[in-house]
Amino acid sequence: MKLESYKLIFVAVGLIGVLLIATPAIAGAIPRLPGGAQFSDLYLLGPNQVAGNYPSNIVVGQNYSIYVGVGNQLGTSAYYVLYLKLGNETDSLPNNALGTPSSLPPLYEYRFSIQNGLNWESLLTFSVSNASITGNNSQINTLQINGDTFNVDKSAIWDSNSTTFTYQLFFELWRYNIQSSLTQFDNRFVDLQLNLTGNS
Repeated sequence: MKLESYKLIFVAVGLIGVLLIATPAIAGAIPRLPGGAQFSDLYLLGPNQVAGNYPSNIVVGQNYSIYVGVGNQLGTSAYYVLYLKLGNETDSLPNNALGTPSSLPPLYEYRFSIQNGLNWESLLTFSVSNASITGNNSQINTLQINGDTFNVDKSAIWDSNSTTFTYQLFFELWRYNIQSSLTQFDNRFVDLQLNLTGNS
């Protein structure tokens, strides 16, 4: 073999060795690409902790139960705030397309943190403690949530198409943003359609 061939082999082996040694350092310097979709789950379960048998036709003085849950699939731990709001058929719900929450004030809130890959879940019990129906108008005056009483003064008009007095009990999910140091709407909400049917 000629000397030039040995030089070529020596250079090739040297370059391979340098690459093998430098690979971990290069990999550490390159930013990691996301391993998949990162998101939060928000869900409602019925009183038996399954998806179904949700309360819909409600009467004054009767207790109703649901479970609300949040799952963290963000790749890191997260701090959440979950707001519970009550609206009627004309109130604005959150807008997923615009990523904006409802302008209604929250009645009740949960604050909690969840590690990545885990879920948080809580039982919520509610009842209408003071309401009235007069002709085509209904009015919920007070609502009890987990034993606490809230003045809501929320009215609804009879909907002849659906034959209901429609109210929406809904949850908005907010999450703490480390970059902005603000709690922001996470573009997730779930609602429960309620029809006030009268007194127990």
